[in-house]
Amino acid sequence: MGLGARAALFMPATRADRIPKALASGADAVIVDLEDAVAPQDKDSARAALDVALVHQHGASATAPSAGPALWVRVNAGAPWSDQDLALCARHAAVQAVVVPKAESAQQMQAAFEECGRKPLVALIETAEGYARRDDVASHPAVKRLAFGSIDFQLDLGISGEGDALLVFRSGLVLASRLAGLPAPLDGVTVEVANPEVVAADAARARALGFGGKLCIHPQQVGPVNAAFSPSPAEIDWAQRVVAACEASAGAAVAVDGKMVDRPVLLRAQALLAQQR
Repeated sequence: MGLGARAALFMPATRADRIPKALASGADAVIVDLEDAVAPQDKDSARAALDVALVHQHGASATAPSAGPALWVRVNAGAPWSDQDLALCARHAAVQAVVVPKAESAQQMQAAFEECGRKPLVALIETAEGYARRDDVASHPAVKRLAFGSIDFQLDLGISGEGDALLVFRSGLVLASRLAGLPAPLDGVTVEVANPEVVAADAARARALGFGGKLCIHPQQVGPVNAAFSPSPAEIDWAQRVVAACEASAGAAVAVDGKMVDRPVLLRAQALLAQQR
């Protein structure tokens, strides 16, 4: 699935031995986290553990796996750890993308790109500066997707609300992604773990706003997120009927469910069918 991931599941690098289990969770991408999930005193040991786990799991393969969930790594932001994190990513072909926190400029993206072995980047927008320069970040050719670090963003701007308070910022990231020709961005995490209805509602809101997936912090969140970002049976049925009606009409005006179908409606139906997995 790679950079078009729906559910992207974080796991701490301190538990790098659990990478196979995370890859079997149903997430389209697993993000091994060297940043927020690792205490400062554990940074070096976590990086070393990840290094060993990647060698053990993938050996000396010169190519990344071609099928199955993608493996990404979130590096630390800035010194003293980021250079070593990026060097680790450069050493391992199994690392298919690098998640860059506190993304704030194209220059920062270029530096990370060069240090990580020129791997694709997922730019995490989580500061006022990063949001203000989102178009600059998104336009860098190494950046293949934006993600919203909503919790850190709230902290940086002093925003207490999660819903309407962040609406304009979420829409801004969707627009920036579209203008840069990127896949729809990943929405931020839901801190509620035990209640799948909350996760599903957050994911449904994100999809309605134009996001293409969501960051997850627990395997229990993966199922609701994948479901929210996949066409429902009713949507697939509608899309199939729209496409069939347009093919049968040979270009003439046609209605489905009492509504006229024009080109944008047909394109929407075709896009839904293309999302089937």
